[in-house]
Amino acid sequence: MKDVDFSFSRYSCGAMTHNVKLCMERPRKKGAKWTNMHIAPDEKIETFELDYDGKRDRWNGYDAATYARIIERYEARDEARRKYLKEQQLKKLEEKNNKENGEGNVSDEDEDEDALKVDEAKVDESKQMDFAKVEKRVRTTGGGSTGTVRNLRIREDTAKYLLNLDVNSAYYDPKTRSMREDPLPDADPNEKFYGGDNQYRVSGQAMEFKQLNIHAWEAFEKGQDIHMQAAPSQAELLYKNYKIIKEKLKLQMKDAIMEKYGNAATDAKLPRELLMGQTERQVEYDRAGRVIKGLETSLPKSKYEEDVYINNHTSVWGSWWKDHQWGYKCCKQTIRNSYCTGAAGIEAAEAAADLMKANIDRKAASEETPVPAEEKRLATWGNDVPDDLLLDQKQLTEALKKEDERKKEEKDERKRKYNVRWNDKVTAEEMEAYRMKRIHYDDPMKDFLH
Repeated sequence: MKDVDFSFSRYSCGAMTHNVKLCMERPRKKGAKWTNMHIAPDEKIETFELDYDGKRDRWNGYDAATYARIIERYEARDEARRKYLKEQQLKKLEEKNNKENGEGNVSDEDEDEDALKVDEAKVDESKQMDFAKVEKRVRTTGGGSTGTVRNLRIREDTAKYLLNLDVNSAYYDPKTRSMREDPLPDADPNEKFYGGDNQYRVSGQAMEFKQLNIHAWEAFEKGQDIHMQAAPSQAELLYKNYKIIKEKLKLQMKDAIMEKYGNAATDAKLPRELLMGQTERQVEYDRAGRVIKGLETSLPKSKYEEDVYINNHTSVWGSWWKDHQWGYKCCKQTIRNSYCTGAAGIEAAEAAADLMKANIDRKAASEETPVPAEEKRLATWGNDVPDDLLLDQKQLTEALKKEDERKKEEKDERKRKYNVRWNDKVTAEEMEAYRMKRIHYDDPMKDFLH
């Protein structure tokens, strides 16, 4: 018997997108490949290439149409309930009309109608109560249990994410419903209803809880057996005792200092002018007694030294900027540890810049009138070469040939003649040929020239 490949599900249900092992249908006696009947459709497999934010999107893959189907189902359920209640009411009315002696049973029918009305009222009330219900997982030590937590926000209030619709405003986290920063930082504080979640963290009982945590940490580090999460009541009691003892120590220290040095404030009374003192500083308050304008908070002082001048400078480093460099404004120097030269240094720097500009212009003007390269060539050897020195191209070619012959003689001593005549007169072309043919010992490529 030949080996059968069961890698695809066409041997069972007929689909090509999964194998037999992953097939969710009932196994068939004969697969769809052999019967060619009831072939299951292939699943739609989608691959997504998401970025960093897309992988962490809580609503990725959510289809809004599913919520519409849920609403339709609930509306159909409510409609069926209303229809059922109406049928029950019509049935009661028919029974009432058919009965001849209806006086004794009128109260019972009235009670039934009242019960139906109460039932309808309960349905409407449950709808309103469930409007603000939030299902939330409450974590406990036993593993957690699902509980109901109601949303305490009044529905008439504006939601925090609608206070400022600017994209670059305070960030709102939809999962935790938190907005730490103030969405309207420039608004009047007396008219703002919401100032961010950080406002609640630094006010009210939040600060007391934070101080309690800090006290528990510090006490644990000093050797006391205290833990805020394991024994919160013990930690709070110890913190209260700590505050009482600390206040007593402060009072004892204050009494000791006053007993030793005395209290001059209690001996002499203050003048009436100081008690009823006046000032020209204007402070505005609102109806609640809060300061609106007049007592502005002072700017915090930097930890770095300010207005400290070094090396006779009259301005600080970084007070001047030019050509992507910082410097001193008083002398326009870009070296940090330089000595201040004042106005004379600025004039000297400007003169040097003008001289450099003039040299550049002169060089550019000289390059605009070149000499034809076929006839004459500029000399490139030496340092004391005149600017107007030109070389003859034909003589330079002959000088190069002579220089090659001289180098061959230096390599082979047998070709050197016995009687050697020395010529002390060296032309500019011969000097240029020597410079072009000589070996530069600092050149890393000198070994590959020949």
